[in-house]
This record gives sequence, C-alpha cells and structure tokens, in this order.
Amino acid sequence: MRAGLVQLTVTDDPAENLPVTLRRIEDAAAAGAGFVLTPECTNALSSNRARLRTLLHPEETDPTLTALRESAAKHGIWLLAGSLGLLTQDEDSRFANRSLLIAPSGDIHARYDKIHMFDVNVSETEVYRESAGYRPGNRAILAETPFATIGLTVCYDVRFPHLYRRLAQGGAQIITVPAAFNHITGAAHWETLLRARAIETGCFILAPAQTGFHPETEGKGRRTHGHSLAIAPWGEILADAGTEPGITLIDLDLNEVTKARARIPSLIHDRAFTGPEG
Repeated sequence: MRAGLVQLTVTDDPAENLPVTLRRIEDAAAAGAGFVLTPECTNALSSNRARLRTLLHPEETDPTLTALRESAAKHGIWLLAGSLGLLTQDEDSRFANRSLLIAPSGDIHARYDKIHMFDVNVSETEVYRESAGYRPGNRAILAETPFATIGLTVCYDVRFPHLYRRLAQGGAQIITVPAAFNHITGAAHWETLLRARAIETGCFILAPAQTGFHPETEGKGRRTHGHSLAIAPWGEILADAGTEPGITLIDLDLNEVTKARARIPSLIHDRAFTGPEG
C-alpha cells in the first residue's frame, strides 16, 4: 500500500482551505497513493471559538466532509480526514475534534473523537485550553480495512502511550496521528514521541501535520511545527515532509509489523503488579 501524507497550512476559513486540500489529495492519488491522510483541523484552525461557531457545521451537513467523501469516491482511495472541527448537540455547545476514515465508496468507515485535550501552558505567552471549545471523546477506535487494521488517534493523544498499546494489542498495524502540533513543543518532542509510539507498538505511525503560520481573521494566529512523519515499526523514519505544504509518499510493507513484533514481542509480555497507591 502506498500512503500519501498531506501537509497543510490552513486558515480559519473552511471555504478557503477546502480547494487546497482537494488539490493535495488529487496529487497524492495521481502519484499512486491508495491511502491519503490529511492533518488535524483540516477544515479550519482558530483560537476564536465564537468565530468557529459561525463557520463550523454538524457532521451531517459539513461542506468539507461532503467534499472529502466525494474526493475519496472519485479517486477510489481510502481517505483519512485527519480531524474536522464539527458542531455537536452538547448542552455546553463544545465542538467535536473528529477524525474520519472514508472508504473508496465515499462512505464513512470509522469515526474517532480526540480523547486527550491540549490544555497546556507552553510559555507565558502561549496558553492553550482545547477543552474550553472541544469536548473530549471517550472511546478508542480500530478500523478494519482490506489492507490493514488502523488505530485512530489525534495529535496530543501521542503523549499517552497506554492508548497506543491498547490499539496495538487490539490488532492495529497502522496508527494514525494527524496533528496541528505546536511549533515549540514540536521542535522538542514531535519526532521522539512518534518514534517511541512506533517502537512500543510495532506499528507503522503515519502523522500528517499542519505547518507554518496560520492567520486568523480575528486573532493573532498561531504556528505549527510541520514535519509530517512516517515511522516504521522498528522506529526508523521513513519520510519527513519538512516545513513546506505538500504531499509525502510512503510505500508500506505490513510484513515489517510482523517482523518487529517477532523480534521484541513486548505486546504479550504485560505482567500484573501493585502500587503505587493514589
């Protein structure tokens, strides 16, 4: 299977972002990718919750998702919409940060709502409270496809290895990590975390990313790290997209999953233990 990682620099306007995304998907499909992945916040990236509320849609009527489903069917590809911001029926009006796996028929094959929210103080001037605008999911998701079993995660999830272990022990061969990773924490931790998750699980890790400066109509904007990565089950970096928008192609051999897990079968070496309390 050839996979294509789409690296984007989105704005806070879904209508402006969509044509660019569709062109990247078309380019990846034309280059032979049968599995194309876009990053977190594919439709829009903004810290202005009030503005997002006027731009986002429920899943059923979201124009970006409709167009992505049509694109998957047109090109006959599996397509991961890394994540979309979507309106929900929650009483507190928080959005969903939802990753959607679309089949070549255009049907939605699997959905995953990001579990871990990016509530951090990166610096005195960079403070994020994702949970103020987005409600966390509570269910890990595995998707069975004709070419692989895929575990779905999003961005900040990568710091929680128990989720990845659960997915791998459930049968995942590929784990997806679409991201809009902060440029400061990305420079320090992105590659290390992704390689660790690959080594621990014996999975391919596919991580399409946002990159560069993302302007906002009402706000200061933000920067993301870029460097979409594909990591092999043994921990090698197969591809690094750097910091420019575009597509990155990787040929995946799932035999490598079997080989890595045979060499170090740590997924079956769990032992019960006690302590510490708390």
